[in-house]
Amino acid sequence: MRFFNTLGRSMQEFTPIDKENVRMYTCGPTVYNYAHIGNFRAYLFEDILRRTLEYFGHKVTQVMNLTDVDDKTIRDSQAAKLKLQDFTRKYKDAFFEDLKELRIEPAEHYPEATTHIPEMIRMIEVLFEKGYAYKSEDGSVYFSIDKFKEYGKLARIDREQQRAGVRINSDEYEKDSVADFALWKAWSPSDGDVKWDSPWGIGRPGWHLECSAMSMKYLGKTFDLHTGGVDNMFPHHEDEIAQSEAANGCQFVNYWLHCEHLTIENKKMSKSLGNFYTLRDLLAKGYTGAEVRWALIGTHYRSKLNFSIALCDQARSTLKKFADFFQRLHDLEKGDKGKEQAAELAAAADQAFAKAMGNDLGIAEALAAVYNLERSVNSALAKNEFGSEAGGIILEQFRRFNKVLGSFDVDAPAVKEEVPAEIMEMAQQRTEARKARDFAKADELRNRLKDLGWIIEDVPGGGIKVKKA
Repeated sequence: MRFFNTLGRSMQEFTPIDKENVRMYTCGPTVYNYAHIGNFRAYLFEDILRRTLEYFGHKVTQVMNLTDVDDKTIRDSQAAKLKLQDFTRKYKDAFFEDLKELRIEPAEHYPEATTHIPEMIRMIEVLFEKGYAYKSEDGSVYFSIDKFKEYGKLARIDREQQRAGVRINSDEYEKDSVADFALWKAWSPSDGDVKWDSPWGIGRPGWHLECSAMSMKYLGKTFDLHTGGVDNMFPHHEDEIAQSEAANGCQFVNYWLHCEHLTIENKKMSKSLGNFYTLRDLLAKGYTGAEVRWALIGTHYRSKLNFSIALCDQARSTLKKFADFFQRLHDLEKGDKGKEQAAELAAAADQAFAKAMGNDLGIAEALAAVYNLERSVNSALAKNEFGSEAGGIILEQFRRFNKVLGSFDVDAPAVKEEVPAEIMEMAQQRTEARKARDFAKADELRNRLKDLGWIIEDVPGGGIKVKKA
């Protein structure tokens, strides 16, 4: 397997520290609102990465944090007049419901920042001992970037821009605001009852510190993979590297993978533009989690994804075609006809799929292998070349694809569609016209049915199947 490592900006062979267990940290949600589809674009990229590692035989230990204390959670919980824990619980529950709806495999650990304060305090103590942390006049604790000479190596920030002694207390800041960042924030009245005791006084941890302390607890001082959106690269991931490597004296992460932004019809997603979608918004429009998943995974993670409602419609149409395809394979007559041909087609498709996904999660080429197999099999089915054993081989290959893609329902029971009597009558007339070799009338009836939203499929043995288009 090869990945584009943001640290170094190059394609690199993936060599895990422990061949038996890949350790991976994925930036999770800040639980102050429902996650939107831009967030889920990142979480689905991380799910595809995890599934691909498993596809190649790796065991994965994944940690996804839940940021339940930061500037935004405190601000909005105060506005709602709720205790922080009560406020964030609603959005934590919603997040896990959304993960299930999108078929995202669960991580092994979902640490909450509020339950790991002792680990964070201990890390700050180590940074004090090593000379990287200092206390300001207001009681907050900061990390001195001037002391960490490699600061900026991930985001490739010019060291000349870095200004020792300039401090930033907010959790999120712009790229040109390179400065010492908060490890511990002294309590202020706006924090309400959100506070913990520490050797430096009452306060709370900085956002960047949370991920470093939690990843070290569950994955060790050095681990394999760290992922997130490109917007996390600076300051969040840069600050994670600085404080972790300063505290531990060793490399923090070996491979950094970042996914690009999502836009809505080539515009930034914004509530003011009316193009802001949560998963729940799309479910309310009638789309399924599988359809939304398919729409969000089809663009390579390092390319911007231009989302639209039309993309969900395309996903619905595609998945319906695959569902019909799977059902035709399940319905094949018993026998070993075409078994060798099916095995050859499946093996070639599996090889192409694996090659693509092993090359930095090359989803476009992987999906091409999936579609090519479907087309080849449909051609064989049209010629009545496959029996049930051949069908079983192809179905098993699609189950294997689905270990990564996660959107197919290969073995779902057929949904019986009620076909109106007048539609069936027209279909029978079309069959009779074909028997009489009146192909002009048969084509006319087929087109009329299509205009009414129905299609006819001829099945082996002279029968027909009528279904919605």
